[in-house]
Amino acid sequence: MLKKVAIFGVGLIGGSFALALTRAGRVDQIAGFGRSAEVLVRAQALGIIDTISASAEEAVRDADLVLIAAPVAQIGAILRAIAPHLQPGTVVTDAGSTKADVVAAARAALGDKIGQFIPGHPIAGREQNGPEAAIADLYFGKKVVLTTLPENSAEDIDRVASAWQACGAQIHRLSAEDHDRVFAAVSHLPHLLSYALVDAIARKPHAGLLFQYAASGFRDFTRIAGSSPEMWRDISLANQPALLGELDAYLDQLHGLRRMLAERDGAGLEAVYATAQQARHNWISAIEVAELHVKQGGD
Repeated sequence: MLKKVAIFGVGLIGGSFALALTRAGRVDQIAGFGRSAEVLVRAQALGIIDTISASAEEAVRDADLVLIAAPVAQIGAILRAIAPHLQPGTVVTDAGSTKADVVAAARAALGDKIGQFIPGHPIAGREQNGPEAAIADLYFGKKVVLTTLPENSAEDIDRVASAWQACGAQIHRLSAEDHDRVFAAVSHLPHLLSYALVDAIARKPHAGLLFQYAASGFRDFTRIAGSSPEMWRDISLANQPALLGELDAYLDQLHGLRRMLAERDGAGLEAVYATAQQARHNWISAIEVAELHVKQGGD
């Protein structure tokens, strides 16, 4: 049972964490802090947080757990703000989509208190933003990756893991470097491509006509382009080296497809399509099996 949880950033991610913990009966009080007083007032009115903190110091005072659910570019500044006020019994975690940069920022900001910081990343989201988008079951059956540090105690890791498990999430472990390489390929690159496609079409002189006839395939492929531009700008820059590598590999793939198309190489195109189709079928089947396991109460 957590007596007090402080959340920096009470939008979709932080707000859903708060709602899930409250529904699970695992927290007595949730305090919110952020850049926008208006957002905090809305979050309180929606029942996401119990109190609005006037300062970072007030937010972390007597907190068992602090979640930083802000864009990754802001995490360093938030950690610097709370560092002088961080009490020995408080554990801090984050929800950033990149980890190596966050760990570096945490070491610089927290110094000898670095052991109290457990880096994390919930693999869940929606294209909507703000506290109104928060839902209590956002994390049910989803993965949360912890990129723990050598300085972390088993007790503190368990506190963070237990909080996410109370939200219905499954805990996974990766190093910060492996995390960033994996998510450059399966998350950061797809967002970049989705934004690029919608932007390219929006800039065409006949964009209105194109969007008029765009149907479900276009909607599915570009859904993630509805996500927060600020957040994804920060993620792209924070994971620049790994993302550049994935983008270069994808460009090579596109050049190959262009050559096949120009040469009317139907067999080559079909082979690429068939390989992709089978890989996606296998991936979806694995997801369905895992989801069924979760619904049946498996570990």
